Amino acid sequence: MSAAQTPRRAWLVVALLMAAHVLSYVDRQILNLLVGPIRADLGISDTEMSLLMGFSFALFYTVCGIPLAWWADRGSRRGLIAAGAFAWSLATAACGLAQRYAHLLVARIGVGIGEASLSPAAYSLITDTFPRERRATAISLFGTGVYVGSGVAFLLGGAIIHYASTHPLPALPLLGTLRPWQFVFVLLGAVGAVFSLVLLAIREPPRQHRREHGGGWVLLRAELRANARTLACHHFGFALIAIGAYGSAAWIPSYLIRLHQWTPAQVGIWYGGAVAVFGTLGVLLGGALADRWLRRGVEDATLRVGMLAALLAIPCTALFLLADARAAIIAAMLPAVLFFSMPFGVAPSGLQDAVAPAVRARVSAIYLFVLNMLGLGFGPTAVALVTDYGFGSDLAVGRSLLLVCTLAPALAAVLLGLGLAPYRASVARQRAAS
Repeated sequence: MSAAQTPRRAWLVVALLMAAHVLSYVDRQILNLLVGPIRADLGISDTEMSLLMGFSFALFYTVCGIPLAWWADRGSRRGLIAAGAFAWSLATAACGLAQRYAHLLVARIGVGIGEASLSPAAYSLITDTFPRERRATAISLFGTGVYVGSGVAFLLGGAIIHYASTHPLPALPLLGTLRPWQFVFVLLGAVGAVFSLVLLAIREPPRQHRREHGGGWVLLRAELRANARTLACHHFGFALIAIGAYGSAAWIPSYLIRLHQWTPAQVGIWYGGAVAVFGTLGVLLGGALADRWLRRGVEDATLRVGMLAALLAIPCTALFLLADARAAIIAAMLPAVLFFSMPFGVAPSGLQDAVAPAVRARVSAIYLFVLNMLGLGFGPTAVALVTDYGFGSDLAVGRSLLLVCTLAPALAAVLLGLGLAPYRASVARQRAAS
């Protein structure tokens, strides 16, 4: 642990950051369960909906992440995260006030800009708080926020939609009575704005090598050149897994509702529960496995976990999308969610070992740029484009999911395999320089 942090306080920092991550993913993913009512109210297509889910959010999330990461390498990481949480919460509330597609598009862009403050600063904080042999577990615990948040989004959204179908929603001060999907956004925005104040309780750890010579853009360019093969295989390999993960998360609710006649409440309980429980277990399992292999001297453990997860996700996803009976769907859904979630704690953890400490937040932001532009930006839209223009039917969403969510992880496994040797060389280079 950092000298300034007791073990208890160090894990408290991770817990607070994880809670912020949960909140960010609830705000981000709640849209996926509300496709039906939003399409009906705003009169939009699957492809237009996918732009709200992915590209409009991802573009600004990733572009703004790089300058915000520059600040995280120099300024107050705690203040940056708290301000970002407040900003994305206000934007989430604004989603609930949208009356047109353009209004919702602008509000989603605001959510993306606010959330860009979180992950690079959080990775930097955790890295300066924990020793290397504990880091994958700590970052993986932070990473569970993706799946806890996504699961809560589906559970909460399903519950509110079910409640609104049988009970009138309360009128809100100044806003009056909102549609159920609008009420969800406003409620989440209010909760997040209050929670952003709690994040000020985080204590900054001392930075590793804060005064390192050349820690600005000169060092960043040098690190990118020296580790080009490592970073290309790492970033694009994990981004291909993210295409399958985000594509499935965006459209599985609609697939279950359209093809299997599940209600939103049933999707919330079964799929939301699977994401919250098995997604979280997958992230923790990936981190624990990587730490175990690292202790045994497997220097490229984080990439190997990604390869293993990608290969195991393929048959589980195919079985899930080809099943007809509800019991078979659920039985295949659980391991598919688990394996798709395994890489996303170890990926940023491994990155911290491959580059100089002074540029970790910015290199993490570049990783998030690639991950989210391809995974979040392209994943949902790839499925929607195949559905709308490949098969030409809303009922073909299952075939679109099958195509995208098996091909992408197969390519990911190949790319991560090619990155093993360059990654080991990058880690050895950083170890020799320290």
